[in-house]
Amino acid sequence: MVVEAGYARAWDLEARVPWRPISVEEARERDLAGLPYVVVYRTAGREAPLEVRLVSWRDHHVGLLVYDVQGRRTCELDMRLLDSQMRLLPRYTVCWKYTGPDMTEFDQACPRVTVELFPDGRGRRTEEPRGKLGGAHITVPQLREDERWVERPVFGEWPLLSARFHGVAEAPVFEFAQAAPTADDYSGHAPAPATCWHPPRPAQPGPIGELFRPGVRVTDGYHPEMMVVEPRCIGTLRVPSGLLAVSGPDIDHADGPHVTVRVPPGEYVLDEARARHTYHCEWEQREVTRTDTLAVRLLVSEAPAVSWEMALRPKDDLRLFIENQISGFVTDGATGCFADAGAWEPLLALLEKGMIKADPDPDLDPDAYEEFSESMYLLRTRDRASGGELAAFATTGDGTYPVWVGRTEAGQVAGVVVLVEGMPEILPDAGPTIDA
Repeated sequence: MVVEAGYARAWDLEARVPWRPISVEEARERDLAGLPYVVVYRTAGREAPLEVRLVSWRDHHVGLLVYDVQGRRTCELDMRLLDSQMRLLPRYTVCWKYTGPDMTEFDQACPRVTVELFPDGRGRRTEEPRGKLGGAHITVPQLREDERWVERPVFGEWPLLSARFHGVAEAPVFEFAQAAPTADDYSGHAPAPATCWHPPRPAQPGPIGELFRPGVRVTDGYHPEMMVVEPRCIGTLRVPSGLLAVSGPDIDHADGPHVTVRVPPGEYVLDEARARHTYHCEWEQREVTRTDTLAVRLLVSEAPAVSWEMALRPKDDLRLFIENQISGFVTDGATGCFADAGAWEPLLALLEKGMIKADPDPDLDPDAYEEFSESMYLLRTRDRASGGELAAFATTGDGTYPVWVGRTEAGQVAGVVVLVEGMPEILPDAGPTIDA
C-alpha cells in the first residue's frame, strides 16, 4: 500500500485541509528548530486522510488525529516529550466508536474510551459505552513500563501509527509530496484561522481586568447583558510574611495551602468585581435589578495588570497540561480564602472555630474575627502572634478554581483574582461608566 505524506504549517480541523503547505526541506528545518508543523498521510481514492501528525517540539508535543472514510476523527492522541529526549509519553488518548456511517462526529451518544497517563506510573482509563449520555466505568490502565512510552522517531521516519485502525500493512510504502508552496501561501502574515490546530494550551485567563472596569458589558450565559459597576472594597488583608496563600480551607491540608504567590510584605485591599443586571421576576411580576459578584481580588498594586497567568501548584508541570486544563485550589465546601502563608496553620485553626456558629468557643478572641455581610467574603481572622490574616470567601460550588495573577509592565504582581463562577463573555461596544 502506498501512502503519500505531505507537510504544512497547520491543519484546519473544520475544513480537514492543510494550511500553508510546505516542502519537505522547510518541514525539516521547522522540526530542527522546534517550530510547529503537520504531516498529512493519504491514500489514493480516499478523500479523508488516514492520519494527521501534529508536531511542536518547543511545546513538548506530538499529536495524532486518525480519520475514518467518512472524515470523522476516530482517535486523538496527545504525546509529550519530557526529560528523556528519546521517548514520548502518550499523555492523553480518546477514541470514538461510531455506531453507524450516519452518526455525526463527536455525537453525544457515541461510545468512547479515554486514557490518561502520567510519567510517575499513574493513569486512568474511562470507558463511556453510551457516550456523554450515559455512565462511565473508570479503571487503572494495566500497562507495562515499556508500553507507557513511544520511541521518538527521527524526522521523515515516522511509522503510520493508525495502520491497525485502517487494516493496512504495518510498514506501508511512503511517498513524500515535494510540491513547493505557491506564492499565495506566503502572501501576508495573517495568523492561522481559528479552526486550525494549535499545540495544547492550559486554560487561558480571558480579559480579567475588564471585570473591574465600570461600564463594561458582559454576559454570564444566563443573563443576556450585565453592566460592570464599581468594585466593592471589603477591607484589607495583612501578609507580613510576603507569601500569599490562596486555598480551599475545607479539606485536608497536610501539605499546606494549595497555591502560594510571592508579594511584598504589607497590607492589601480586598475587593469584588460586580455586575448589575435586570430581569423579570415571575413571582413578583415585575422587573428586578440585582448586582452579582463576578470575582474576588487581593489588590497588590495600583499599577494596572498588563498580563495574567495561572498560578501553579508545587507539583504542577505545564508540559503535561492538556488543552484548557486548569490548576488551582480545591474546595468541597464552596469556600476559598486569601491568607498569609506564614501563619497558615494558626489562621486555619481560627477560621475553623469561627465558622462553627452552633457551638462557638467561649474563649474566642473577639479581636481575632470579623464577619462580612452582603458579600462573597465571609470571615476574616487575625493571628496575634504574627499579624497575618486570613479572609474566607464563598464560591458558587465545589471543585477546582484557578488562581489568576496579574502582572504590571515591570513584571511585578498587581493583583491576585479568583473568578467565583467562570469567566463571563465581554460584550462589544461598552457603555458609559456608571456608579455602583
